[in-house]
Amino acid sequence: MPAPTPATGPPVLPVTFRPTRTRAVLLSVGTVMFAVITAVGLLLEQLSAEERLSFIFTALLFFGVLALLSRPKVVADAAGVTIVNLTRTRRLAWAEILRVNLRPGDPWVFLDLSDGSSLPVLGIQPGIAKAHAIRDARALRTLAEARGAGADNG
Repeated sequence: MPAPTPATGPPVLPVTFRPTRTRAVLLSVGTVMFAVITAVGLLLEQLSAEERLSFIFTALLFFGVLALLSRPKVVADAAGVTIVNLTRTRRLAWAEILRVNLRPGDPWVFLDLSDGSSLPVLGIQPGIAKAHAIRDARALRTLAEARGAGADNG
């Protein structure tokens, strides 16, 4: 996704923001862990069938946790934004987003909402790809400013 510039304006909708490097690392580690733990469980001759199944179940549990951690994303379209965090998905209209914040030291973006609350957006996090997260946060901010409560969308 190209970063918005004054010449190009906001990104073309629909657009999805997600921490791709973090996601790749989590899913890769999860796959390797699953394979290794399952292989160890199957190769140990002294284990019973139930014990082997417990190895496989444990490996699947580890993979499931890492897959859950790789889930966050932000999907922006003409009608609004869908925030997918670890266990919750929330749909917001553009008018509900007052401000997009990514301050130095923040673990992820926060949205200031019209109801006075703040919503964490785990789909944009500076973790291992700080420049990518800053670019995505600026793009989301540009979209929110162009389409939000103060914008003329008529």
